[in-house]
Amino acid sequence: MTTPILPPLKPLPIKDRISVLYIEKGNLDVIDGAFVVVDVTGVRTHIPIGTVACLMLEPGTRVSHSAVVLAGRVGCLLVWIGEAGVRLYAAGQPGGARSDRLLYQAKLALDDTARLKVVRKMYALRFKEEPPERRSVEQLRGIEGVRVRKMYELLARQHGVEWHRRNYDHTTWESGDIPNRCLSSATACIYGICEAAILAAGYAPAVGFIHTGKPQSFVYDIADIFKFETVVPVAFRIAGKNPRDPEREVRLACRDAFRQSHILDKIIPMIEEVLAAGGLEVPKAHEEAVAPAIPNKEGIGDAGYRG
Repeated sequence: MTTPILPPLKPLPIKDRISVLYIEKGNLDVIDGAFVVVDVTGVRTHIPIGTVACLMLEPGTRVSHSAVVLAGRVGCLLVWIGEAGVRLYAAGQPGGARSDRLLYQAKLALDDTARLKVVRKMYALRFKEEPPERRSVEQLRGIEGVRVRKMYELLARQHGVEWHRRNYDHTTWESGDIPNRCLSSATACIYGICEAAILAAGYAPAVGFIHTGKPQSFVYDIADIFKFETVVPVAFRIAGKNPRDPEREVRLACRDAFRQSHILDKIIPMIEEVLAAGGLEVPKAHEEAVAPAIPNKEGIGDAGYRG
């Protein structure tokens, strides 16, 4: 048997990766064993895909079969999005989904008592206080909406931004005001890395607790816990400068905020903490279960981390 020229890939854990990269107007391919973007002039830009959690592919991007294969092998999520992340069209799973985790998540979502406990935990983590007693999921959702609107208004005043309300039309992106465009770009960043972490941990993005009925309901649930600590202040800070290219400025600022906050260290443990609040027993993996695509090193993390 011929010995392979290259050593086997050893994907990095999600927590050790950089968060998200945006790519537009280029061809993704694998050339000489390296993941590259080739622009219209033939210039190659190498991307260390094994150290990236998520690639956001904007209009004008083409992806070769070999590039998708390599992304899957190293556990990098590919997300096909609209301009500035306003629409999400498709996502390529990075691997690691586990039936025991999916069933556990679904069981929590279908049990009214367990679901309410999970929602209350999300509320407490997000607002740093316990939610009011004897409130339903729908009532907590309403309370959350009021608080979020007030937080938007407060941040707008702090950064000298003229703010009316959260509103944009994805069909006419340029018609939106700068604060809303900044917010949309910022939330797209955090949705990308949250979805990458959810898939890598073996859970389903569509099975949410506060948000329901959307392909990314659970992504919105988890992202909301981190949003006001990371990307929302960034969006208003950039909007206050009235930049010429708000989307690009926001992406660069979010990238720096993710690095400073070490958010990829926190997302998966946070998912486990939130779901554990439901009070249901975590099922054991089936003896024939496939191992995660991006395993942790021996002895790193707790029993529920990336298992």
